[in-house]
Amino acid sequence: MKWSEMFTSSVGKKVVMALTGIFLILFLIVHVGLNACIWANDGGKMFNAGAHFMGSNIVPRILEIGLFAGFILHIVQGLMLEFQNRSRRKQGYSVAMGNKGSKWYSRSMGILGTLILLFLVVHISDFWLPNRANQGFLLGEEIDLYVKMREVFQTEWVVVLYLVGCISLAWHLLHGFQSAFRTFGVSNKKYLSLINTLGIAFSIIVPLAFALMPLSFYFGWIK
Repeated sequence: MKWSEMFTSSVGKKVVMALTGIFLILFLIVHVGLNACIWANDGGKMFNAGAHFMGSNIVPRILEIGLFAGFILHIVQGLMLEFQNRSRRKQGYSVAMGNKGSKWYSRSMGILGTLILLFLVVHISDFWLPNRANQGFLLGEEIDLYVKMREVFQTEWVVVLYLVGCISLAWHLLHGFQSAFRTFGVSNKKYLSLINTLGIAFSIIVPLAFALMPLSFYFGWIK
């Protein structure tokens, strides 16, 4: 496959989606691990220490650029695949297959991805932009992100919005996790069974952990 076909052919788009998807899955592991420090219930000391490291160390800051590039590529290629698939289905099927053909969430990746994108815009506006604006270009004064989380998650509609984002992420991952490995040719039943099990567990545990964070602040489970 030519390099240009990675971004133009159907197979190329799926490969890019799989690569960026796995990269973003790794990011979610790091992100949920760092954010889970809020449950140390130490007034945010452990969480802020981790946030300070990620915000002040040059390596995570460089990786941050790759993260945004990964997000953009994943979104753009996902939208292109969605439009391409829709154009091929213009005539539709004579008999609706429903879940017999594929699960509803695998047919709704475009909608779920759009909901996650809207959630990301709000999330970045709430936390990343204010913190980076305070820091300056590379190093500078940081805001207390723990206090910021506590303030943001006192608003009911914000908490609901984050919950919708987490639910959308769960359904998106339920298809995307195993789909990424299938794209790279994993077809052995033993490995597919393991990947599907890991995918289901990941799709439940990680979004659930993220969802519990705003709820923990809103209901005062942590101070």
